[in-house]
Amino acid sequence: MDVDLRQLRAFLAVADELHFGRAAERLRIAQPALSQQIRRTERDLGVDLFVRTSRSVALTAAGRVLQGRARSLLDQAARDLDEVVRVGRGEAGRLDVGFVVSALPLGPIERVQAFRQRYPLVRVELTEGYSSSLLARIARGELDLAVLRDPDPHPAVRFLPFRRERFVAAVPHGHRLAERTSIRGTELIDDPFVFFPAVAGAVATERNLAPVVADGRRPEIVQEATTWATVLHLVGAGLGVTIAPESATLAAPDTVVLLPLQDDPARSALVWAVRADDDREILRNFIAATEP
Repeated sequence: MDVDLRQLRAFLAVADELHFGRAAERLRIAQPALSQQIRRTERDLGVDLFVRTSRSVALTAAGRVLQGRARSLLDQAARDLDEVVRVGRGEAGRLDVGFVVSALPLGPIERVQAFRQRYPLVRVELTEGYSSSLLARIARGELDLAVLRDPDPHPAVRFLPFRRERFVAAVPHGHRLAERTSIRGTELIDDPFVFFPAVAGAVATERNLAPVVADGRRPEIVQEATTWATVLHLVGAGLGVTIAPESATLAAPDTVVLLPLQDDPARSALVWAVRADDDREILRNFIAATEP
C-alpha cells in the first residue's frame, strides 16, 4: 500500500462532503482530477471506499473506518511536521548543558532559565562537572555545550566568551598577611599551597598560579582537592594558602581571609564551549537568548 497524504486529504474531503463537486471546490482542484485520486486510492488499498450513484455518494464500511483513521493520520502528520520545523528552527528539541560549579555565582543557570522561558519546547538537561571532563564530553558529542573555566584548547571545540574575573588570595586566619588589605601574589611564593590536581588542565593551572610565580619560581603544592569548596576549607584549616577566582570564594568559610591582589593582570575566563562543527539553530538561539 502506497497511499500518500495528498490522497488522504482528497479522500477526507469527499468523505466529509459526500459530493465530488463540493469536495473539489474545497480542495481547489478540478473534479475529474479528484475522481482520479479517489480511484487511485481505492486501487492502492484494494477496496471500495464509496458507493456512487448518479444521485448520491455514500461511504462503504471500509470508507467509514478510513474516515476516522485519515483524520487522525493527517493530524499526527501535521504535528510531526510542525515538530520537524520547530527543531530545524531551534525552537524545540533537547540541549544537554554542562557547567562548572564555580561559575554558578556568575549566573549561567539563570541564563539557561531565560532560554527555557523563551523556548519552552526545548528540553534542557544540566550536568555538573570539571572543566576538563566537560570539555572531553563536548568533543565526544555527549554534551551540546558547557560553561567551562580556563579550559585547555581543543581542535574539536570552539569557545565563546562568557565572563572574566580577577583572582584573589585565600589565607587562613593567623597567617602573617591576614591583617593586610591587599597583597602582591608573589608574597605567597614560599607558602605551602592547596590546589587542584594537574588533570584540571594546564591553562587553569597556569592562570591560577600566575600571580604567584616569580623569576621562574613556583609555589609548592602540598595538598590537592577537586573542588574550590574543599580547597578553601583546607586553607581555613591551616594546610596552606591558595589563589582562586573571585566568584569561587563567595562561599568561603569564616576561617579563611580573602585578600585582593595588587597590580595583577591575570584573569580567569569562563567560556561557553560547543563543538566546532555544530552550527545548529538551537545553539544559536541559546547563545542569543543568554547574552546579557
